[in-house]
Amino acid sequence: MIESLISAFGQRGVDAAAFLLAFLLTALTDSAFRDRLPQDHGREFAVNGGLSKGKARGSGLIFVLCIALVSMAALPFRVEHIIYTVLLIASMLSGYFDDAAETAWNEYKKGIIDFVIAVAAGVTYLNFNGCQVHFLQFTFTLPYELYLFLIVVLIWASINVVNCTDGVDGLSASLAVVTIGTYLLAYHTELGEYATAGVVFMGALLAYLWSNAKPSTLLMGDAGSRAMGFFIAILSLKCGHPFSFLLAAVVFIVDGSLGIIKISLKRFLHISILKNTRTPLHDHVRKNKGWSDEQVVMRWLILQFVASALLLLVVRS
Repeated sequence: MIESLISAFGQRGVDAAAFLLAFLLTALTDSAFRDRLPQDHGREFAVNGGLSKGKARGSGLIFVLCIALVSMAALPFRVEHIIYTVLLIASMLSGYFDDAAETAWNEYKKGIIDFVIAVAAGVTYLNFNGCQVHFLQFTFTLPYELYLFLIVVLIWASINVVNCTDGVDGLSASLAVVTIGTYLLAYHTELGEYATAGVVFMGALLAYLWSNAKPSTLLMGDAGSRAMGFFIAILSLKCGHPFSFLLAAVVFIVDGSLGIIKISLKRFLHISILKNTRTPLHDHVRKNKGWSDEQVVMRWLILQFVASALLLLVVRS
């Protein structure tokens, strides 16, 4: 079916149709089902966290299912892609059940789920793609066990730093659009059909951002942010240049990882760092530097655009 459409309209035509379909389907389902989503309880510990109380939360359930449906229709049938889609939905559901729970899940429960998803995705990737890695102009092969370990770290970290960055209207989805777009521009040929999946993801996120722009009426919740982190990690792997994640997602890494590192060192090693720095970093600049939400979004996007431009210059040099 999809091969016939590509033959008739070309890959760009199919990508354009898939992008538009993902945008429209997400917009329509957001409008139709937002009243059935759980309501946010507010987060008093976060800067302006109380303002989200009562808003529809967990929209990631909607746009991830839309992405899965459109991707399955627009991409050729591949077992590898089916497995990633199942794991994408699993990462979304783990976040959605947390969004809908009266009491938030603890970090250990979510961490174990993320670990299982990361291992399953890592084994799948290596079985279908092998252990070859590209870095700049160099190509080398890693031992299976080492590469699996690195993939698990990448996916687990991506899920969690993207999740931690979701705390300002319009921030995480906007950054994700830029990050995914960076991969498409830098590694379109290497990504192959996964470039179509990236286009679909961008279309759905842009539809979501229509309602998430400040003042937001809809929140993706952990359902959306955890799925976004998983998908970005998969793009990093499928392009064959996993180290590109360090530039393509640098704002996610810096903004989201500081809190994870700070809490982990305090909890497990009883080492206190960054005592005068609130985490995530977007909370610090709003509370201590007086930045508005709009300034955070724009300045974080500018920093990501700069990093993405650097990556593109390196790739095309």
